Parts: sequence; C-alpha cells; structure tokens
Amino acid sequence: MFETIGLDKKVNHKNGDIRDGVMFNDFVQSVRPNFIFHLAAQAIVSTSYAEPLDTLTTNAVGTAVVLEAIRKIDWECTCVIITSDKAYDNVEWIWGYRENDSMGGKDVYSGSKGAAELVLKCWWHSFVKHMPNIRLGIARAGNVIGGGDWAKDRIIVDCVKAFSTGNCVEIRSPKATRPWQHVLEPLSGYLTLGQYLSEGKCENGEAFNFGPRAEQSKTVLELVQDLSSLWGLNPDSTVKLTGNVPFHEATLLKLNCDKALAYLNWHSTLNYDQCVDFIADWYRAYYIDKSSDLYRLTMEQIDKYTAAAAQQKLAWAL
Repeated sequence: MFETIGLDKKVNHKNGDIRDGVMFNDFVQSVRPNFIFHLAAQAIVSTSYAEPLDTLTTNAVGTAVVLEAIRKIDWECTCVIITSDKAYDNVEWIWGYRENDSMGGKDVYSGSKGAAELVLKCWWHSFVKHMPNIRLGIARAGNVIGGGDWAKDRIIVDCVKAFSTGNCVEIRSPKATRPWQHVLEPLSGYLTLGQYLSEGKCENGEAFNFGPRAEQSKTVLELVQDLSSLWGLNPDSTVKLTGNVPFHEATLLKLNCDKALAYLNWHSTLNYDQCVDFIADWYRAYYIDKSSDLYRLTMEQIDKYTAAAAQQKLAWAL
C-alpha cells in the first residue's frame, strides 16, 4: 500500500531492520521526534511457523531496541507501543480480555507478542517510569481489516484476489468467530492515546485495548459471503471449504475495551456493514476500476471515518 498510494513520495522515511539497535538509535537521535509509535512487527501467523526465530526476534527483540532508544532520549517524547490482542493467554472464553489479564501464547506468533509485553514491563519498571521526559502507553488490537492489505494468509486478501480472477476463495475455518474492525478504528485509538498521554490526561505506563462493538463478531464464512455480495457475486458459489489447517488458529478471541471508553473517551465508530463497505469500495477501485488515484480514495475514506466519529461526538474527531 505504501507504494500503491505513493507514500514514498509524500513522507520522509527510512527503511531498516527494527532489530538493528545502532541504526535505530542513531535515527531517533537524528530526528528527535516528539512522538514515537512502534508498530513494526512480523505479523503473519503462518509465517511465524515457517520462520519462528525471525518472528520472535523481530517482535520481542525489536521492541527492546525501540525501548532502549527511548531510554536514551533526553527531550520530551510521547511513545505508544503497539503489541496485539494475541499477546493475551487465550483460553477461548466468551468474554473479552481486560488489560490486566495474563499474557501468553501457545503458538509462536502469540508467544512473540507475549514476550514483547514482558520486555515492555521490565524496561518500564527498570528505566522508563523514572524518566520525567517520557510518556508511554501500550496499545493492543487485532482482527484488523481494510483496503490496501496484501499480506499472506489474510482472509480479506485471499477473498479479493480470488474474486478479481473469478475464482472461489478457500477458507480453512468457516465457523471461527472474530470481532472484525476496520484498520482506521485502532489507528484512531493509538492517536488518541498518544494525545492523552502528551497532554497528561491519562496515567503513564498503562495498557489499553482497542476493538469493535460486540455485535461485529462474525464468522469467517459470514465475512466472506458479505464481501462477495458487495462484489456483485453469488455468496453461495464463491466459497470453497478446505480441511487444510496447517497451523493452530484460535476460534474465539475478543477484547474488553471499557478502559479505553472510560479513560480516553474512545469507542469504535463504524458498524460491521460500514466496515465491509469501506473494504469492498477500496479493492473494487483497485481490481475492477483500475483506479490511478488510490491515495485520493484512501483520504476520502479517512475523511468519511472522521466525519462519522464527529457525528457520534467522539472528542478526537471534533
């Protein structure tokens, strides 16, 4: 997406390995940022099984590298470290996980995110909490979908690639239930957390969950069929079920986001139908309309999202 919408020509950026501590620290010292948002990760579950060591070092050691660079900052800086809902020790209960529930993970990806949380905890208590110039928050979210994603083994990506070539989409776990949320939802939460920290409106060193409303929990099959309908296809003829499950996948995982509502006045903005509409519009523009200005469409969706949040009187959008 970075290349597709031309961000390489619109933002100052530097490519590098998040595990390279010298490079990252030198970059932070040269930029002297007022805000740091750490989202760098190996985020694909299937890849974590093929490349477990790379996943662990990127997600856990990479987080340590960022925190070590923060430890050397001598100016005022607000930092938001994003991990994942997969950091929780998932026992597949029916209620949402709260920020003080146990960290863990039975698979490599979840374990790497749980490990990142442990890294965060020890760096916070050993160093960062004693630095009056640093404000730091932790954000957790998951099941994020949206236009511009082409990552491997993601359900939306598999769908639009299949639909655009007239093929059926193969799904492994049709009954797996997820609280789907558009990518703009957690991003608005991360930015709100950064603002509140910077303005001293919330406690330093706290974690916050960002997720959708409870009614947005849908099965994988429901999501695929709804997206195919918006694509103009027959939902009953676009899905092929496969028994091929090459790795463990949790069937249920959702977050309790009461803390974000209580302390940040944040809740999700889009309902499920709006979320799927946004996604269908973006990928249809890419695959069907062959749009040459996906940057404009992306900005229009951000504007629509912000306007919807303002209608709901969310403070960050007013």
